Amino acid sequence: MTTSFFNHPSPNHNARPPNQAINMLVLHYTGLPTAHSALKRLCDRQSKVSAHYLIDEGGGIFVLVDEARRAWHAGVAYWAGENDINACSIGIELAHKGHNADGTCDPFPQAQMEACADLASQLLARYNIPPQRILGHSDVAPARKIDPGEAFDWAWLAARDIGLWPQQKQIKDKMDDIKQSAIKQNRADKVLCVDDKGEQVRQLQTDLADFGYGTRIDGFYGADTKAVICAFQRHFRPQQIDGRADRETRACLQVVRQLC
Repeated sequence: MTTSFFNHPSPNHNARPPNQAINMLVLHYTGLPTAHSALKRLCDRQSKVSAHYLIDEGGGIFVLVDEARRAWHAGVAYWAGENDINACSIGIELAHKGHNADGTCDPFPQAQMEACADLASQLLARYNIPPQRILGHSDVAPARKIDPGEAFDWAWLAARDIGLWPQQKQIKDKMDDIKQSAIKQNRADKVLCVDDKGEQVRQLQTDLADFGYGTRIDGFYGADTKAVICAFQRHFRPQQIDGRADRETRACLQVVRQLC
């Protein structure tokens, strides 16, 4: 596939902090009907939003902000100690209407995914971005965002050495380990959910924070913990997004932490 680049400058950017390394890639969907409407918003000075790149439905890539500059794509966000995600990241928007009224999300066109993989590969080579820092907007802002959504094919990207993806055998083996550990400790291996509290919740929160998510570690499964679990499921376990930390979700989290 030959990727086509088109210059379409956005005025919405500013300087990165001095000596700031680029070490993160954040993927978004636009949540607008067409690439044309997305371009209009991303290049509107009044909107105060932008990204470095926009990929249209056919795989065309629009260059909006120079990589040396800080584009305004992440907003209030956090990952692994970083509070200014815009300062350390490259932002890629994919033209996509977003979630439907019934909560479902349509697949991304193959040409668009191919262009995304091509662009991402170039960026990873240029900045040596580690796989655990190739993220969705929902990962860095779980309380506010749900894009690029569960229909985005993270597994397909990971098969092309872009990001992390846990294999089913790894998850199954870890699920067996969790079950055996519960038996040895003579405790129930319960599904953790809202209003639960205790050491198991604290360990879950610690694992999420160690991976990079911004989550409070207080042993109480509140709305913020649920939002982070939903973000994790949306990225790594998209077949069931319910904000409940069942054994599969916890096993998946342990696997991806080990992959880092």
